[in-house]
Amino acid sequence: MENLKLKIKDSVELQREQLIQLSLNIHNNPELAFEEEKASAWLTGYLQEHGFRIVRGITGLATAFQASCGQGRPAIALLAEYDALPKLGHACGHNIIGVSAVGAAVASKCVIDQLGGSVVVVGTPAEEGLGGKIEMVRAGAFNDLDVAMMIHPNGLNMATIEALACSTLDVEFFGRPAHAASQPHKGINALEAMVLAFTSIDSLRQHVRGDARIHGIITDGGEAPNIVPAHSAAEFLVRASDNEYLAEVRDKVLNCFRGASVASGARLEYRWRDKTYAPMKNNVTMAQLFSRNLESLGRQVVPFDSSFGFGSTDMGNVSQVVPSIHPTIAIASPEVPAHTPEFAAAAASEAGHEGLIDAAKAMAMTVADILQPGKLDRIRQEFCSG
Repeated sequence: MENLKLKIKDSVELQREQLIQLSLNIHNNPELAFEEEKASAWLTGYLQEHGFRIVRGITGLATAFQASCGQGRPAIALLAEYDALPKLGHACGHNIIGVSAVGAAVASKCVIDQLGGSVVVVGTPAEEGLGGKIEMVRAGAFNDLDVAMMIHPNGLNMATIEALACSTLDVEFFGRPAHAASQPHKGINALEAMVLAFTSIDSLRQHVRGDARIHGIITDGGEAPNIVPAHSAAEFLVRASDNEYLAEVRDKVLNCFRGASVASGARLEYRWRDKTYAPMKNNVTMAQLFSRNLESLGRQVVPFDSSFGFGSTDMGNVSQVVPSIHPTIAIASPEVPAHTPEFAAAAASEAGHEGLIDAAKAMAMTVADILQPGKLDRIRQEFCSG
């Protein structure tokens, strides 16, 4: 095993310049959810050059793909993300996620040649808000895989994370326009209804558990200040650490909008989107293997710290159907939050490049561990008992 892991590290080092350039190409050409044509083509092209069998457009998603080497089971999946954020580009570091997966996969070829099984890169578009993996789970993309892993850039090295269940709510209020100065009594103010709902939600926050999150934006607030707004619209995210409490908080949030409708006279219309992000189910057995490998590269791995904050990911949905891990790797100080211009810069920095290389090494080394006798049985046992 020692020699095999040395080969893995050597393989990643041989790829270093290509991987960094690929990461920078994706970083410099940010593409939004389901529009990641360049990133998908670059990643599959790189894998094809290294002998992987490529299937593009899996599960009916044009920018999704599957790339595999080896034969049969165990089938170990390395998940790639590569979508960017509106206006902020790769401020979540998905260029590092996607490229570390392909680098790890190429380095894993020597493992597969020696120990058997297969390694599969699954290209998963639209993690940011549109839940590409949720569609892929529903379509059965992970049914024939034994484990799945990916690594996310962050401010800390962590082997396990918490991710909140998350639902998206679209709301609209419909009122009646009127001249805001001469005849305001003839209008019904849809914007005031929305403001009332926001105020109610602010009051609600002190009466929900600490793991719940409620946040949103107004996407339409009227046309002109001298016209009573006849329409308002907003988009909200509602989160909680488990699906049961998420359902409870969803009802409370919806009542805030219903109450605002009654108070203002504006008619309410709402729609819960059909994709709910599931909480992350960490496979601790896999996480321990990964943690030891990352520490062997000179990185200190710390326990998950809830004060550091956590969001939602559609990797949570994957983790409900196949044993999974979603560790993080530090590319910036903990004071630099994701989804900021500063984190976008970190994703293309020297620290970002080193995170990319170490992520690829640690994942490929974990592939080698999983293929050792008895390891997969323990991983499956934990998954089934959880």
